[in-house]
Amino acid sequence: MDVKSRTFLEKYLNNASPTGFEAEGQKIWLDYIKPYIDDYRVDNYGSVVGIVNPEADYKVVIEAHADEISWFVNYIDDNGYIYVIRNGGSDPVIAPSKRVNIHTPKGIVKGVFGWPAIHVRHGDKERDPKPEIKNIYIDVGAESKQEVLDMGVDVGCVVTFADELMELNGRYWVGRALDNRIGGFMIAEVVRRLHENGKKPSFGLYVVNSVQEEIGLRGAQMMADSIKPNVAIITDVCHDTQAPLYNKIQDGDFKAGKGPVLTFGPAVQNNLLRFIMEVAEKEGIPYQRAAVSRSTGTDTDSFAYSNGGVPSALISLPLKYMHTTVEMVHKEDVEHIIQLMYHSILHLKAGQDFRYFS
Repeated sequence: MDVKSRTFLEKYLNNASPTGFEAEGQKIWLDYIKPYIDDYRVDNYGSVVGIVNPEADYKVVIEAHADEISWFVNYIDDNGYIYVIRNGGSDPVIAPSKRVNIHTPKGIVKGVFGWPAIHVRHGDKERDPKPEIKNIYIDVGAESKQEVLDMGVDVGCVVTFADELMELNGRYWVGRALDNRIGGFMIAEVVRRLHENGKKPSFGLYVVNSVQEEIGLRGAQMMADSIKPNVAIITDVCHDTQAPLYNKIQDGDFKAGKGPVLTFGPAVQNNLLRFIMEVAEKEGIPYQRAAVSRSTGTDTDSFAYSNGGVPSALISLPLKYMHTTVEMVHKEDVEHIIQLMYHSILHLKAGQDFRYFS
């Protein structure tokens, strides 16, 4: 990773892009890829696609999602304490003692998720509650509801955790929102490397950064309908299952640092998956295998079941501690996914037919 790509990674990951409010992060992402594409589109909800060879009939998508989990201000009491609801899969258990940014028309308002001290909870079951949506709250240092309103905070303001990206033991990236802006970083690096190495595909390459995945794969649905691709390769995160409290029998056996995870399941087109596996083996890229019973739960499903059926596959990045502020990914896995997508594009031919039979 050179200085330019690392600077982009840090700027992009540290920026807040909560579901439904991704625009500022999308601008950062688009500015980075503009030198490496021929054209781009931005849809009405903020999904962005950078295009190489926009005139080509055969269209190949590589995709990630841009949004992160967050909270909405839902209620402000008379003493100035702020109650929230989820925006995506936010976890109330991790909230107490976390610092937050409340995004308002007047700018960022700082706050904290407060919690009663252990002194008054210990040994008293009624006063030792589990953090839940109904009882977590934000303190912005105000003494009344009106003071909170005067700060610009009101119902509907979105709230993100204030944690930023860090490097751990020279081996891992750690922070909030790696799910899945690290995917946006990876697809941006793919198109950058293609451009800088003078490798222009014979088909149209659509580099898609979708919004609103965390609340139902919504941005990908819109992008799939708009682009009408012939092939889609999606990247998202999956669980590293090595840490305590995971069950490998139920959750699968995946380890950060052992390579991308390739998923088998009904939404994944088997010939495309086999093609990607063959590319990995040919290029010496390690990979792990996963299986899903029904849907993948990622944007893969939106592309696969669109437009009469689009051959789609999922390349996942093992991640520790999903939907926390300390999401953790291995640097080597990030590099291997970039390489796998890059070489898959180089090996793919315009008009390639992935049907099982004809």
